Amino acid sequence: MLFRAPLLFLLLLGSLRASGAESSPHLPAPKDVVIYSYNFHSLLRWSPVEVDRGLVLYTVNYKTGAFNKWDEMNCTRITHTECSLPWSLKERRWTLVLRVRAELGQVTSDWVETDPFVAERNTIIGPPKVNSVTVSSDSLLISVTPPFGSEAGYSLQYHVSYWENATSSVKKETKTSNTLFKIRNLKELTLYCFRIQVELVAYPEFQLLGLQSVPECYRTTVSEASRAGYIVLIFLLVLVSVNLVAVGLLFLWRYHKKLKYWSQPPLQIPSHFEEYLKDPNMPGLEVLHSVAEDDPDTSPVVFCGEGSQACGGSLAGQAHSRSISSDSDVT
Repeated sequence: MLFRAPLLFLLLLGSLRASGAESSPHLPAPKDVVIYSYNFHSLLRWSPVEVDRGLVLYTVNYKTGAFNKWDEMNCTRITHTECSLPWSLKERRWTLVLRVRAELGQVTSDWVETDPFVAERNTIIGPPKVNSVTVSSDSLLISVTPPFGSEAGYSLQYHVSYWENATSSVKKETKTSNTLFKIRNLKELTLYCFRIQVELVAYPEFQLLGLQSVPECYRTTVSEASRAGYIVLIFLLVLVSVNLVAVGLLFLWRYHKKLKYWSQPPLQIPSHFEEYLKDPNMPGLEVLHSVAEDDPDTSPVVFCGEGSQACGGSLAGQAHSRSISSDSDVT
């Protein structure tokens, strides 16, 4: 009985030391512990533990839904605050639980566990990569690459939504399982935009829809029939224009005299002549006539054209008669 008391005391002390090594209230536990998974590439992330001095290390363990036993991973006493899941844990249908703790020397924090994680349900599926787009007058031929590799028991469906890039927001949708597909029955010379979304089908009652791609826009081309129609229309317009120009030039050449006559201002009689013709007994004209009779020496003013012989003879006759009159006066 005396030997049992010290033995129980030693066992109790050892259990206290073990529990003290397992966790310590002096070292905070990691926070924001979450499993991030994108296209089945999964890793555990957490916020760093801040201490006044010393280097904090981290250790990650895991267990599966089938075996309720914690095992070590490839993340034991690491310095960074994330840990990638090894390929041995890449089974998409396994249920995983991870835990992480901080370590500073012999002092450790409490373990922090994650919620159960199943990759085929909790991963984020990204959009596919658009490799090429071939444009025609009535369709778009699109080639894509899936966001991740294929695996037995899974299939991918591509949801394609497309619309005219106009004020109308009406969208059409089509679905295909091929990585090379065509959007048909489009209008020619029209700008169309499309987005693609991947759906993971694991079994008939389970589907996981991924993220939509960034919209891409392409303008359809003109068909051969429309191009031929445009060429014929342009040819007819040019032919009609040439004919109109030819007819206009012919009209100007044939009727240029009439056009010149019509383009000149009409001839008008001066206003004083027009008044005389309307009233020949104007007093001003009678005064001029009486002055001409009272002064016989007044020579009439004759306007002659240049080189007129008749005008020259008349002037010479007037000069000769004026000379004879002067001689008679002297006699």
